[in-house]
Amino acid sequence: MQTQLLFLCCCIGLSFVFVAGAQVLANDELSILLSMKASLIDPQNVLKDWKMPSSLAENRFLHCNWTGVWCNSRGFVEKLDLSNMNLSGSVSNSIQSLHSLSSLNICCNWFASSLPKSLSNLTTLKSIDVSQNDFIGSFPTGLGKASGLTSVNASSNNFSGFLPEDLGNATSLEILDFRGSFFEGSVPSSFKNLQKLKFLGLSGNNLTGKIPPELGQLSSLETIIIGYNEFEGEIPAEFGNLTNLQYLDLAVGSLGGQIPPSLGRLKQLTTVYLYKNNFTGKIPPEIGNITSLEFLDLSDNQISGEIPVELAKLKNLQLLNLMCNQLTGFIPDKLGELTKLEVLALWKNSFTGSLPRKLGQNSPLQWFDVSSNSLSGEIPPSLCDSGNLIKLILFNNSFSGTLPMNLSTCKSLVRVRLQNNLISGTIPVGFGSLPILQRLELADNNLTGQIPEDISLSTSLSFIDVSGNCLESPLPSTILSIPNLQTFIASHNNFQGKIPNQFQDHPSLSVLDLSSNRLSGEIPESIASCERLVTLNLRNNQLTGEIPRAIAKMPSLAILDLSNNSLAGKIPENFGTSPTLEMLNLSFNKLEGPVPSNGILMTINPNELIGNVGLCGGVLAPCSQKYTIKPGHPRNSHINHVVIGFIVGTLVIVFLGIAIFTGKLLYKRWYLYNSFFDDLFKKSYKEWPWRLIAFQRLNFTSTDILACVKESNIIGMGGTGIVYKAEVNRPHVVVAVKKLWRSERDIETGDNLIGEVSLLGRLRHRNIVRLLGYLHNETDVMIMYEYMPNGNLGTALHGKEAGKLLVEFNSSSLYKPFTFFLPF
Repeated sequence: MQTQLLFLCCCIGLSFVFVAGAQVLANDELSILLSMKASLIDPQNVLKDWKMPSSLAENRFLHCNWTGVWCNSRGFVEKLDLSNMNLSGSVSNSIQSLHSLSSLNICCNWFASSLPKSLSNLTTLKSIDVSQNDFIGSFPTGLGKASGLTSVNASSNNFSGFLPEDLGNATSLEILDFRGSFFEGSVPSSFKNLQKLKFLGLSGNNLTGKIPPELGQLSSLETIIIGYNEFEGEIPAEFGNLTNLQYLDLAVGSLGGQIPPSLGRLKQLTTVYLYKNNFTGKIPPEIGNITSLEFLDLSDNQISGEIPVELAKLKNLQLLNLMCNQLTGFIPDKLGELTKLEVLALWKNSFTGSLPRKLGQNSPLQWFDVSSNSLSGEIPPSLCDSGNLIKLILFNNSFSGTLPMNLSTCKSLVRVRLQNNLISGTIPVGFGSLPILQRLELADNNLTGQIPEDISLSTSLSFIDVSGNCLESPLPSTILSIPNLQTFIASHNNFQGKIPNQFQDHPSLSVLDLSSNRLSGEIPESIASCERLVTLNLRNNQLTGEIPRAIAKMPSLAILDLSNNSLAGKIPENFGTSPTLEMLNLSFNKLEGPVPSNGILMTINPNELIGNVGLCGGVLAPCSQKYTIKPGHPRNSHINHVVIGFIVGTLVIVFLGIAIFTGKLLYKRWYLYNSFFDDLFKKSYKEWPWRLIAFQRLNFTSTDILACVKESNIIGMGGTGIVYKAEVNRPHVVVAVKKLWRSERDIETGDNLIGEVSLLGRLRHRNIVRLLGYLHNETDVMIMYEYMPNGNLGTALHGKEAGKLLVEFNSSSLYKPFTFFLPF
């Protein structure tokens, strides 16, 4: 009995010692957390409850109730979640003393320091998430010692150096995400040990070398996202062994060779992104065996041959993007029978033949682009049968026949781009009733008839181009009253009658081109109410009357072409005072009188005024002085002639003397210093007038830009010129200005260069920075384009915003990729 009593007392004593020890350790962790807080910057004071209690004895395990802190039953910190708290500063080394910590989440903050190497001492870690920050330096090594580690997410940071080799020892890892940093080198060979790995994300780094074939041994892999790197070589054939793989993204790199047919064995694969690489050869027919496939993007490669008919077996396919390759042949008719197809992008290939007859008939087709091919035949009437078609892009082909009537009733349409085909017939009534249609491009076809009146009823159209057709009759009287219309191009048709006088109701119009028609009457005065109009082209019509003086007061007008009409009267005096006018063509009219000697008219090319017999002065020949001699005073007339002759003779002698004297001085200076002509050139070219050609509405002038072209604003220099950062303060606008190195030829002989710059100004492409315009004078060219504040593509891919473009992973499921429209 005494023995039992003694044993009981010992047990009670030990329990008191254990509890007391646990309380001491727990209080130590409270101090550790306060030490961590001291290294944080908390602008929103979200950790306001992290503070020392008045009495530790009375507040046992108080820290377990703090924001973001979870403890186990013994009061030790087991989970720390400080995500999305707008924190910055640094992570304290004291974190290594949280010996029971199994989960650390500090994602989506503003940390811009390095992670402490002491994290490697957290051997109890199972999950660490430091994503969506700006951490720098190398990622800490040693985390591989945490045998229970299952998840590492360090995506969207600024880490550099090599991927940690020791993570290959964390054989329990299921998620490894290092996307969107600046890691370099190759993929560690130790990663082949991660047999439980389900998610591997390495995209958006600077990784090089070949993709390790050993990755094909990781049979648990469900997701591989390793694109946007500099990998070379081919896709390992061993990837065909990844039978659990659902998502494969190797986009944007330098991979080449043929796409391995072994991928056809991956029966669970839903997504394949291989776009923007250097793949060659044909599309493997075996791809048609992946019946679970939903998204297939092989665009921007060098793939040749025909589309395998086997792709028509992909009954779950939602996106098929093969644009920008070297594909030929017919588009398989069976593709039109895919019942889930939403996006079909085949543009910029060499396809021939007609479109699948049933395309859109049984599928929710949203985006259809086969532009820039050699396709022919009629446009299938079933494209919008589902009522989901958003973008129809068929330009640069040889489609014929008439426009399908049901296109004009497709209420989901946003863009219709059918220019440069052989389409005939009339424009169907109904496009004006489509609620979200923004662009209607029907240029360069064989359309006849008139523009339907109902187009004027549209509340959404911003771009209309019907140029280069055979349209006739007057323009609809209210066509320019569409509230959101920005561009209206109807040139090279047979339109007659007067220009609609509805401009006062149109504040958004920026481009109006009615050139090469048979329009008559006067230019409406109300056109001056278009405050955003940048380009006005009325050339080659039958317009009469005088040029409205109010045009010169338009605040945004940069390009005005009124040539080849029958305009009469004088050039308005205020044309020369327009602050924005950069290009003016008044040639071949019936204008008369002196050319005003101010503003653009001081430097205008005489060719832009020719064909007006009555014009004189300025850049043209001087206006003749008419002296009237009265018949009753012949003697006075003779005296006048004598006086004038004497004055002229004297002036000639004086000028000859000055010329000879000056010539001697100049020759002496050149002979002695050999620098006169160089100085003269350097001085004079700056004084030669500059001309600004705008590709859109600009809120600045050439003077504003030239004021910024100075040494202090240089931001780059290369083989073609110097780049300046130009800041204009009315309103505040920042543009990049590239001043090209001067060539041996002056700008008058550089028509090819100007033509190519103008072409680039009209291009709109995902990989081309938008050109705003260019400046030029007799010797120099400056190109203006959007200023990119992030500096380069690397920042765009790896910066804080880049994480928003990355596909998120959930341990229980894969998100359906919601960004599949982004490549377009």
